[in-house]
Amino acid sequence: MLDIKHHGAVQGVTGSCHELFVDSKHSILVDCGLFQGAETSGSGADSNSLEIDFDLSAVQALVITHVHIDHVGRLPYLLAAGFTGPIYCSKPSAELLPLVIEDALKVGVTRNASIIKACLERLASQLVPLDYKTWTDVPLTSDNTTKVQVQMCRAGHILGSAYVIFRVSNAEIRSQEKRYHDVLFSGDLGAPHSPLLPAPQSPYRVDQLVLESTYGDRNHENRATRRQRLQQSLEHALRDSGTVLIPAFSIGRTQELLYELEHIIHQNKQKAVSQTRSGVSLNWEDIDIIIDSPLASRFTKVYRSLSGYWDAEAKRRVNAGRHPLSFEQVTTIDDHDTHLQTVAYLQRQTRPAIVIAASGMCAGGRIVNYLKALLGDERNDVLFVGYQAAGTPGRDILYYHDKPNGYVVFDGERYAIHAKVQQISGYSAHAGQRNLLNFIKRMRVKPRKVHLVHGDDRAKQTLKELIEIEHPECDVFIP
Repeated sequence: MLDIKHHGAVQGVTGSCHELFVDSKHSILVDCGLFQGAETSGSGADSNSLEIDFDLSAVQALVITHVHIDHVGRLPYLLAAGFTGPIYCSKPSAELLPLVIEDALKVGVTRNASIIKACLERLASQLVPLDYKTWTDVPLTSDNTTKVQVQMCRAGHILGSAYVIFRVSNAEIRSQEKRYHDVLFSGDLGAPHSPLLPAPQSPYRVDQLVLESTYGDRNHENRATRRQRLQQSLEHALRDSGTVLIPAFSIGRTQELLYELEHIIHQNKQKAVSQTRSGVSLNWEDIDIIIDSPLASRFTKVYRSLSGYWDAEAKRRVNAGRHPLSFEQVTTIDDHDTHLQTVAYLQRQTRPAIVIAASGMCAGGRIVNYLKALLGDERNDVLFVGYQAAGTPGRDILYYHDKPNGYVVFDGERYAIHAKVQQISGYSAHAGQRNLLNFIKRMRVKPRKVHLVHGDDRAKQTLKELIEIEHPECDVFIP
């Protein structure tokens, strides 16, 4: 087995960063993500630690599975630490990554335009976009007999997401009378039948597997059920003319929600869903949908421009003249003044609205101002459609909303939770337990070693036990 050091996503689900040693002197880094919430790195760094705290002398290249911040957020610090090697990612990810890094720099590092420009230029000079399902040679700095190839395969998590296979041949592997050794890093796998994206397909074989386990202890609802639940939850929430707040990450979840909302409206245009305080009945096609995130707006434009990577269903809707990500009920808010005006308007509003705003775990971003203003009003609802990591305000709202005198803390101040709070886990962009097990099951040649990362302790342990039952030939390891 090849040696792998796990620099993140070990004690939880954020900070993904793994180092594959292809021989004793050369390694390749897979992802370099930000820690979020209460999670810490395996080396003991606290959740706010951004500096690269491991030796980079062996690292030849960085491979990015997808552009969520918990997989790429420390990339500027990697560059600052002196990393000059190639940065491989899928072609769609190459379109999205500069937007993510620019935003991360503005939010967490600096708003100095020259510094941001220099970082983005450096990133562009090292970025190597790859086609899916194509083997690419990874050059090593010193002359030796180790050969490495990388291949990216669709992961179905967000646009551009990939699971990554490394094909390694070195002296030790050849001494075992093997031509090569394949190591697969799952990144984040998507659930089958997710909006917009094709489901991930398992490879024929791998020798070693690094597998995420976010939902290793539970399954999701199927898509038909979760869309029905989404519609029912929204109709129930809108009935009393309140505002529905949906915290969602700017990339992936926001576009999926838009896609599903367009379909709900298309199917139910004339269905009454609410009424104004003056008694005027409102149908689904009358409901305002507010996307309050400049970043989400930019991502959505890129999503539309990359429709060639959409799945067959989404392409059929476009061919039928529909616009799944840009329909007339949607209002996009870009500037901060309009954002503040919208928050104030919704505090005194007389008609219902749906607001989708970042961040997905309520740990910053514009959703925080909405929550501060609207959590105390029982007419309003908060609808969670994604995972809430421990230590984030999102997790606190989920846990305390039904407790006596429940509250959440923002910026050192308590905010009472009187709004109704719901969660639809089926809209997670992550594979559920059965999907993860099936990813291994559908390989014709099973991995001899499985590393479980990117999950809470219970999720990893539950998944480990199930893999061992279903695939006793696999040695399952929790770092």
